Amino acid sequence: MLCRVQIAERGLTMTKVLKCGELMPGCPYEARGETDGEVIEQAASHAKKAHSLETTPELADQVRAAIREE
Repeated sequence: MLCRVQIAERGLTMTKVLKCGELMPGCPYEARGETDGEVIEQAASHAKKAHSLETTPELADQVRAAIREE
């Protein structure tokens, strides 16, 4: 298994993932991307369609905090 330093040295990127169920219990949706911005964009679209939520600064902060690297 490569550590983050080895990954960075080799120019590899880690996938960013957001599991909606961590914010909206029971929701199986996952957003994935190379950057936080990509994940947030996908999550905003999903939140509007699936949960009838409009993106607010507070929601964006919650989403950003829930993004993990794989």
